[in-house]
Amino acid sequence: MRMQALDFLKMKKIALIYFLVFCSTTLSFAQTFGYVDADFILKQMPSYQKAQQEILGAAAKWREDIQERNNVLQEKRGAYEAEKLLLTPEMIEEREKELEEDAKKVEDMQQQIFGYEGLFFSRQQELIKPAQEELYKAVQKVARKKSLQFIFTNSQGLTIIYAEPKHDYTEEVLEELGLAEDPENPENKD
Repeated sequence: MRMQALDFLKMKKIALIYFLVFCSTTLSFAQTFGYVDADFILKQMPSYQKAQQEILGAAAKWREDIQERNNVLQEKRGAYEAEKLLLTPEMIEEREKELEEDAKKVEDMQQQIFGYEGLFFSRQQELIKPAQEELYKAVQKVARKKSLQFIFTNSQGLTIIYAEPKHDYTEEVLEELGLAEDPENPENKD
């Protein structure tokens, strides 16, 4: 009976040790990751709100300019259609060519402003960048204060917005692929 009690106590100690190791491991893993809703935070920041207002104002002005040019183009088309019966074939061809050029100019303007990497996109990036940098610095401070290794944002899918630099294995992967820069061989540099 005494032997069974000792075995039971031993088992209890072992179970307690396993439990404590499990808890400490779980707690240490739980403290290495975190997430923030970056969109929500940005929308609360006055600098971001001001940037958004400025971007929306610029976009409205650009839309007005484009609409104005479209209206002028429509007036020209209307005048052309009204006069078309009185024009010679050469004049018709010349007017149609002029209308096509004007339409192309309006389309080009719209593309330069609202197209991929147009004025709107670059202005938006320029104005929002300071708020994003401010957010990143705050996230970095929180990560260091809470001893977090990674912070994700759930704003646009799950994206890492902060990672402790010691967890960056880019160079090791480049070395593994044979793509790492050799500081002694300048030919490897782009």
